[in-house]
Amino acid sequence: MKFLDAVVAGIAGTIAMTAFLYLLSFVTHRVMKVVRILGTMLLNRTHPDGSLSELTGTKVAGTLAHYAAGIFFAIIYLALWNSGVGLPTASWGLLFGLAHGLVAMVIWYFFFMVHPRPPIIRLRTYLTTLIFAHIIYGFVMSYTFYLLTQPDYSFWQ
Repeated sequence: MKFLDAVVAGIAGTIAMTAFLYLLSFVTHRVMKVVRILGTMLLNRTHPDGSLSELTGTKVAGTLAHYAAGIFFAIIYLALWNSGVGLPTASWGLLFGLAHGLVAMVIWYFFFMVHPRPPIIRLRTYLTTLIFAHIIYGFVMSYTFYLLTQPDYSFWQ
């Protein structure tokens, strides 16, 4: 049952993270729409001018890949908790999110470096923003998991 709780919590964390990035993209007018960036890069659909693809298939591929990664990392969090590393609490959720964000930043950096036609975006800004987005993911994922499992301790530790 904890596995399914982790899957649901991973989806919730991914929703929160994606909403944060889309809201930030709307407010700042910078390209931070992770689903479109990921889909464009996975399907190699960067436009000649360096912009992102608007095709539905690109968005579907980006969404599926992004949510699969969110579920995968939720299972990693669960494995860490089950092995005695941390608990699904606010402080551990924030810490795991920070660590997760740093790992994601490195992965994204190398993805941009090895991609034959990466989109033209402000990479430094995007990578830095990803750290904060993953902190949100870690918090929401941990809180959702906590709500689903209702352990005998307070989340706000």
